[in-house]
This record gives sequence, C-alpha cells and structure tokens, in this order.
Amino acid sequence: MMKLTNLLTQKKPQILSRWIKLLYDGYPPETAIFLKKEKDNFDNPIGYGLTRGLDGLYNALVQEMEAEQVLAALDEVIRIRALQDCAPSKALAFIFLLKNIVREELEEDLEAENLAADLADLDSRIDGLSLLGFDVYTRRREKICELRINEVKNRVSGLMRKSGLSLDDPEAGRA
Repeated sequence: MMKLTNLLTQKKPQILSRWIKLLYDGYPPETAIFLKKEKDNFDNPIGYGLTRGLDGLYNALVQEMEAEQVLAALDEVIRIRALQDCAPSKALAFIFLLKNIVREELEEDLEAENLAADLADLDSRIDGLSLLGFDVYTRRREKICELRINEVKNRVSGLMRKSGLSLDDPEAGRA
C-alpha cells in the first residue's frame, strides 16, 4: 500500500479537486456555480464545510487516523446532506465517486506499478467509509426528526397555554 499511498499523496490536489467538483455538480446548476465560485467560509459555509470534510476524508484514506477524526470528517459532509433532505443513496454517493476518480487520475501509474492489491485495499477502505457514513447519516436524520417533534410539541403547548387549556384537562380534548 506504500506505493499507492505515495501516489495518492502526490496527486491529492488533482484528485481532491475533481472529487469536490463532482460533489458540487450534484446540486442544481445555480447552487453548483455558487459553491464552486465562493471560497470564503462566511459567505459560503456549505461549500467550505463540504470542502473541509472531503479533505479530511481523503486524508483518512491516505493515512491512518483515529476513528473520531474520520467520523468528524464524515459528519462535516453528511450533516449538510442530511439537512438537505437527500435520500441516503444520494447523500452518500459522493463517497463512491472517489473510486473512479482515483482510477482515472492514477491510470498509468496503476498499470506500470501493478498495484491491483493496493487498489483493492483502498476500495475496501472507501466501502468502509460508506458504511460509517450511513451510520452518521442515520444519526443526523434521527436528530432532525427529534428536533421537529420537539418544535411541534412546543407549539402545541404554547397554543394550549394561550387558550387556557392544559394537556391534563379532560375538557382539552373536547371541542
């Protein structure tokens, strides 16, 4: 895996740039243009978070990282995708895009160096990221649902207080 790791480190700017571009291209055209153009984290916190998360994930694949760091990088991207109400398959598809990008960027080197075993190991690590990503996505969606339920409860409770009713009041259910 050492030779592949060196190649991935050398080609990081090109691979990461293509990965970010493909992720952005999954958005509506106007949004994609904005995400690509605006680099400031205050003017474009979504683009900044996505870029930072993909950079962290790339580093996690190239070098050994603590599980917390990998989960934090995954969460950086998936938190945004979960808030956007993407289906899990769409929210996590960006992870699998990396396999083709690596093959295309390193095509000549992969053939010349006979790195099939290393590439299979990288594929396995990418698949592992997707499984962790699914866990992260599920936790994020559960949290969003929990927040929405609490918001509805608070609204109902506020309406009941304004109308002078209580949830414990037997008359509250009769209209």
